[in-house]
Amino acid sequence: MERALAKRMHLAFDVSYIALDGRWRMPGSWPGGRTFPDVEMYEEIARLAERGRFDMLFSGDGTGIPSTWRGSIETAVHWGIGWPRQDLSPLIVAMSRVTKHVGFGLTYASTFMHPYYTARLLNSLDHVTGGRIAFNVVTSTRRADAANFGFDELMEHAARYERLEEFIEVCHKLWDSVAPDAMLWNRETGQVADPAKVKPIDHAGRFFKVKGPLNTPPSPQGHPPILQAGSSPRGTLAAARIADVVFGGDKPLALQVRQRRDLDAALRDVGRDPATVGMVWQIPMVVAATSAEAKARKDGLLTMIPREAAGAYLSHNIGYDLSKLPARFTLGGLNAEIAATQASPVGFIHELAHEVGKDTELTRDEFFEHGLRHATSYDTTVAGSAREVADHLEEVFEATGSKGGFMVGHPISMPGDLVDIVDHLVPELQRRGRLRTEYTGRTLRENLFDD
Repeated sequence: MERALAKRMHLAFDVSYIALDGRWRMPGSWPGGRTFPDVEMYEEIARLAERGRFDMLFSGDGTGIPSTWRGSIETAVHWGIGWPRQDLSPLIVAMSRVTKHVGFGLTYASTFMHPYYTARLLNSLDHVTGGRIAFNVVTSTRRADAANFGFDELMEHAARYERLEEFIEVCHKLWDSVAPDAMLWNRETGQVADPAKVKPIDHAGRFFKVKGPLNTPPSPQGHPPILQAGSSPRGTLAAARIADVVFGGDKPLALQVRQRRDLDAALRDVGRDPATVGMVWQIPMVVAATSAEAKARKDGLLTMIPREAAGAYLSHNIGYDLSKLPARFTLGGLNAEIAATQASPVGFIHELAHEVGKDTELTRDEFFEHGLRHATSYDTTVAGSAREVADHLEEVFEATGSKGGFMVGHPISMPGDLVDIVDHLVPELQRRGRLRTEYTGRTLRENLFDD
């Protein structure tokens, strides 16, 4: 393929973990004695991402302290597993004031939040950022989060996705309830808006009853782009119905190819063109001058946290207490038990079963050895020179349909890792015609779909 004709990738940077799970103490991290949530650190990251022509900075979120492991928050609090966190919307405002183009992906759980509040907040942030907000809508399998919103048990798996779909339906109705040309601000007559263009939505569904309309002016993007990460059969269907961009995990290439194939089939089933929906793959990476230097830095990942902390990380994200594992077990049996509790049947256990076989018997020690490598992203971290990492990105991009791009996440140290990516990997991708050299759009939506 001629480089000039190569399809372009889109890049996002995940700031969710820069202070979590031991990364805060790695050499070069949070220099000058900074600690989370230092606003100047986030502003520096935003400037770097914009210099690298990234599409957006992204933040996942959680609203509880991990407590699934041994039924206690003690391990998570001690080692900084999944905490501390805070709502990132105020930091997004700060980052937006020092940039002009890079966008911001914000996460809320439809399992717990209300669509009126969420639609109104995202509308407001879209105004503040000048049309640079995206909404990552998730269904939560985290028991600590559920407990903070009054749930004694996790909502049934299919019901979580039904609620998500209705949640987004209500958001869209609310964003459309004030027409794009409704606002007049006529200084001579005093008329603010045309009443004929501000309409109630009168939504009454299974999960929500919302009168509307939204009491805000229409936002620059109209609708913020919707990101969604469903990968189970039901999650894939939900993503096909509501997502503008689908988020995929840092899993083996064969599973990524399968997820893209399954998504394409679901998109066709709901009457959408697969060519219009990109996938953004999570990819931890280390870029250095040489392959040996990058791999030496990667080895530091295994020193970040002990196995106990990895157990707390895995249990929280799966929604199942892995401290109760028997001395020996099969992954197929474990995954069936997890699914029966309404926790997540996909993710680490599913991926490990794909790797070693669902009927393979493991000991607890063997399992947690794999678990530590997963919790630190060691096995999925791509480490090499800019050329080697660019080769890997091109391989994955082409194998999964050449539509979308990558979410750079789980860095070892910040801001140094992002500096290396921007100074070395970005020019290599631009040289290959894989990455923009300038922003062409006014809004995040325009930049996300400029290929």
